[in-house]
Amino acid sequence: MLSLDMNGTLRKNITPGLSVSIVEKHNQRSGQKTEGAVKDILTNSAQHPHGIKVRLTSGKIGRVVEIHR
Repeated sequence: MLSLDMNGTLRKNITPGLSVSIVEKHNQRSGQKTEGAVKDILTNSAQHPHGIKVRLTSGKIGRVVEIHR
């Protein structure tokens, strides 16, 4: 379930192990989402307008568009 109080554009809201939906680079036009658990946070800045870039435990890399509870 999408948590409306959590924002995928803020690094402070994302921690390893968190369940999220990402959009991979090659899916940006279609907006196709991939679900998984965060393994690594790749964005160093405190925020990013298109979502924080993460690596999932599956190895897929993309920007967070939804944070699940």
